[in-house]
Amino acid sequence: MPTSKPRVIVTRKLPDAAETRMMELFDTKLNIDDTKMNREQLAQAMAEADVLVPTVTDAIDADLISKAGERLKLIANFGNGTDNIDIKAAMDRGITVTNTPKVLTEDTADMIMAMMLAVPRRLVEGARVMMSDEGWEGWAPSWMLGNRIYGKRLGIIGMGRIGSAVARRARAFGLAIHYHNPKPVHPELEEELEATYWDSLDQMLARMDIISINCPYTPATFHLLHERRIKLLQRGAYVVNAARGEIIQEAALIDALETGAIAGAALDVFEHEPAVSPRFRALAEKGKVLMLPHMGSATVEGRNEMGDKVIINIRTFFDGHRPPDRVLPRRD
Repeated sequence: MPTSKPRVIVTRKLPDAAETRMMELFDTKLNIDDTKMNREQLAQAMAEADVLVPTVTDAIDADLISKAGERLKLIANFGNGTDNIDIKAAMDRGITVTNTPKVLTEDTADMIMAMMLAVPRRLVEGARVMMSDEGWEGWAPSWMLGNRIYGKRLGIIGMGRIGSAVARRARAFGLAIHYHNPKPVHPELEEELEATYWDSLDQMLARMDIISINCPYTPATFHLLHERRIKLLQRGAYVVNAARGEIIQEAALIDALETGAIAGAALDVFEHEPAVSPRFRALAEKGKVLMLPHMGSATVEGRNEMGDKVIINIRTFFDGHRPPDRVLPRRD
């Protein structure tokens, strides 16, 4: 039977509330068992859908977009970042791309603050002791010593929504806020955070105790923290990354950690994820690295709000209006 509802294909399992509403509103095909689609399956979905709802794990490149069916008019990404989609290629084909911004800011900032505390204070190592067969032998004055973060300097790379939310949390923990951005933030925000702006990333890196990477991943930020810049970091510095793994040159970071050139790192994202370097795993065993499985935004509330945004973008588009979260190609 013909349907006037747009054909929507979802590449991964979404929250039940979002999937139920999509089934009510659209001609929806769900991914019930949450198996990641391969390239051929993505191509097939793009050939028959009016709307594709991918996630960060789906690489929608120019070649796939060039072979998309004529009916594909919207790619409604379930996620804030859109580096998994060739936005320009989509626009050239007349395909609109949307994302789900603003709903993950607080969740991600919470996780970054937790990561910032975990490595200097050796929280994972302590938890591991309590779970080990040997058990805990009791308190000792010189055992499991970490480093205080109160009074330290935090250098934020990218003072957008998430960077600003991290800064507010860090201020409450007594950290001095420094940041590098394409341009200074509004004076009122800078005054609120008592933040110091650095035009030179190199100059900031050389003076910070903790570096938090919060910028988007673009061609301009690929390996932004490369070998030369990592060598600028102080010996007692920590690196925290919950943005994108490609922003750090992982091999250079691993070298710095293995040689003790820096104190530690907390990573929620990786350059070749889901693959993780065995060298990182070895460093994690020694307490030099905290590794998390890309869970910075993983809250029930956040995922439900992402689903709501996807639905709003689809409905707005097919009502003939510009969707509120349309993404345009970057001008780097």
